[in-house]
Amino acid sequence: MKILFAMVLLCIVLENNAAVITINDQSQQGQANAVVWLTPNTRLDATSDEQTFTMAQKDRQFTPHILVVEQNSQVEFPNADSIMHHVYSFSKSKSFELKLYREQPQAPITFDKTGVVELGCNIHDWMLGYIVVVDSPFYGITNDQGQLSLDVPQGDYTLNVWHEGFSDISSTESQALVIANNDVSYQLKQKVTPRIAIAVDEFDEYE
Repeated sequence: MKILFAMVLLCIVLENNAAVITINDQSQQGQANAVVWLTPNTRLDATSDEQTFTMAQKDRQFTPHILVVEQNSQVEFPNADSIMHHVYSFSKSKSFELKLYREQPQAPITFDKTGVVELGCNIHDWMLGYIVVVDSPFYGITNDQGQLSLDVPQGDYTLNVWHEGFSDISSTESQALVIANNDVSYQLKQKVTPRIAIAVDEFDEYE
């Protein structure tokens, strides 16, 4: 029995690979806060339950600033501030509106189409957030060194990359690759322009 168990563990190790993915900018420097997902070129069996994520409003900001979810996931929008917010999006992937509210809206929203959903608040112009809806369970956001580690089965994939600093906020970059006990490095084709933070207005008529 112990030998059989060891063989099963060995098969798991052989079939999966913790790939370190590095995203570089056009100056070959690691690009932080890039959203990365690997789309398998062969269909995977659905093994995960439907997930519910949270995009909160806290300190008059969207938290997290960027949220990555798998297609058909649900997202809640709780308001942790003592003031009211009015959350909306006009994005092609998901258009919706949560009118002025405190605390918790009645129901989460299902994001059934892939793409980038840009969020805003009708009351607070500086509030900006993003929900990136992907067609894969293998995704993440790069760290300050432009890297992330994804535990994926070996095989053929499409590497997809998005960054809020792209000139076209709805565009992504893609490249075919093979995961086989190897790390991956990708250089962005587009220039990333840093977003200018807008100061928070301390005076609010919707207290």
